[in-house]
Amino acid sequence: MGMTVEDVMTSKVVSVTATTPFKAVAETLVSNGVSAVPVLDDDNHVIGVVSEADLMCKEEFREQFYPEGYRPPLRTWLRHHKSRKKAEGDTASNLMTSPAVTVPLEASAVVAARIMDAHGVKRLPVIDYNGRLQGIVSRCDLVKLFLRGDEEIAAEVRDDILGRTLWFDTSGVTVSVNEGVVTLSGRMERRAEAAIAVRVVGGVNGVVSVADELAWKIDDSAWQA
Repeated sequence: MGMTVEDVMTSKVVSVTATTPFKAVAETLVSNGVSAVPVLDDDNHVIGVVSEADLMCKEEFREQFYPEGYRPPLRTWLRHHKSRKKAEGDTASNLMTSPAVTVPLEASAVVAARIMDAHGVKRLPVIDYNGRLQGIVSRCDLVKLFLRGDEEIAAEVRDDILGRTLWFDTSGVTVSVNEGVVTLSGRMERRAEAAIAVRVVGGVNGVVSVADELAWKIDDSAWQA
């Protein structure tokens, strides 16, 4: 039903190694127009990620920007302990954030979105079961899912969801889609089954929302524990 990370990721990935010098990392970010790159070992395993923010630590903690004799408050230094260490780094290995936040190749696009939100990142390295880099998935890649055409969404709902995925009778259900909003109308046997249909359709990629206009013969909601 739903698309996986493999379906939407970018396969051609710009990366660096642990020994890549600071300036080479900066050049890689700027020349490729990306905000972060994965750091790989000799066997293509993702061992970390270097971002623009990691590189900016060097500017943030330059002593010459402080007036003579000035030292930032202790709590400021403590709060930026990791950043100070990165400010002293000159290769990707001591600039990177490790372990990297990654997503499995077979994960759903929904899972990728939740990982991004939980960790506050915009891009995720995509790895196979051995931890080797396979691609990159970005927020933009996930947003593109909402650009699916109405007819494509309607066909998936009718053929895959109502036609094959759901185990109860959906022959009385009518599907229409407008600007990503799916309307389910018609009549079903049980109220609980109608609720399931609405919930499952809501998980289809590209669906903005589901308008429930379904009627039912038997109201079995009171039977649910």
